Amino acid sequence: MYPRWGRIPRRHAWRVSSRIDWKSSNTGSKRYGGLFDIAAKRQRIAAIDEEMGKQAFWDNPQRAAGVQKERAELAELVDAFGALESGLKDLVELNELAEAEGDEEFESGIVSEMQDLEAGLRKMELRRMLGGPNDHRDAFLSINAGAGGTESCDWAEMLLRMYLRYCERRGWASSVTDYQPGDEAGVKSVTAHVAGSNAYGFLRAEMGIHRLVRISPFDASKRRHTSFCSVFVYPEIDDTIEVEIRDEDLRIDTYRASGAGGQHVNKTDSAVRLTHLPTGIVVACQNERSQHRNKATAMKLLRARLYEKEMEKRRAEEDALHAQKKEIAWGSQIRSYVLQPYRMVKDHRTGTEAGDVDRVLDGDLDTFIEAYLIQAGSSG
Repeated sequence: MYPRWGRIPRRHAWRVSSRIDWKSSNTGSKRYGGLFDIAAKRQRIAAIDEEMGKQAFWDNPQRAAGVQKERAELAELVDAFGALESGLKDLVELNELAEAEGDEEFESGIVSEMQDLEAGLRKMELRRMLGGPNDHRDAFLSINAGAGGTESCDWAEMLLRMYLRYCERRGWASSVTDYQPGDEAGVKSVTAHVAGSNAYGFLRAEMGIHRLVRISPFDASKRRHTSFCSVFVYPEIDDTIEVEIRDEDLRIDTYRASGAGGQHVNKTDSAVRLTHLPTGIVVACQNERSQHRNKATAMKLLRARLYEKEMEKRRAEEDALHAQKKEIAWGSQIRSYVLQPYRMVKDHRTGTEAGDVDRVLDGDLDTFIEAYLIQAGSSG
């Protein structure tokens, strides 16, 4: 008689058996269906479909677009769960067939199917970690150079490229909304808007201090330098959340855009800077030709910043984001990128490491972000 896993090699079997109850009569669907609350998501999809069938639903186009996006994301998750459930059922049947016939040719097929199932299960586990109230939203990502002059400004520009490449890898749309160049090279501060499925949920894993160690290309003596940059991420807030901004609390300044390229740059006062007087929050946008559109984008960022500030006040010491922002200083970095004397990227929160620094700086951040989200979800 074959062991519990039939002809599946034990070295592969334990990985999945530790997470899936293969003896369940419903092949684990009840366990994972409850974990991901698939029934509730299907009910929500049905409720949205019913709402979309009413004429009044389309009277508010912006809200309708948000609800349609919610439905698409729910349907994607439900479909992914269905595919996982079906694959699990097929794998159990294949294993039983291999056990009954004693055919070793089944082994490679079972192992391959099991590895695909593991990958799908990992994605589902990751989706479960993206269950925060704002994880599904688009995001604003801001990078600020720390002390260190040109070296830190250059590091900030390297981080900007890394995140834009990460967005490209995920198929997200990204655009730089504000760019303040460094005095000699790089960028002092930059803000980008990122639109994509769970953009904020993934990018919030990047909030904190990022440290670079390398031989400085700006040092004639070729000495090793350490640079720091801070990264903040804010969820884009839509009209479903009220954020009151009174006209008398705003100072609006216009100026000539300073970014590279574009016929409108340095010719018209199209760039807009908003200062929220009660809080001192300053935001800006200069990437659009139209002053009106730059103001609209800046208002979105201001609403996001004010919303996040209010949430910090409510969460106080319990909120991890609040804690990260308080600890921005030397020694509080979340990740180190070392190019000299050895090459390694290490996340100090999870212990995740990668030796291929170039690949990481080219936007391959999935390993680090997934490790953080899974750890945060497990500890939460």
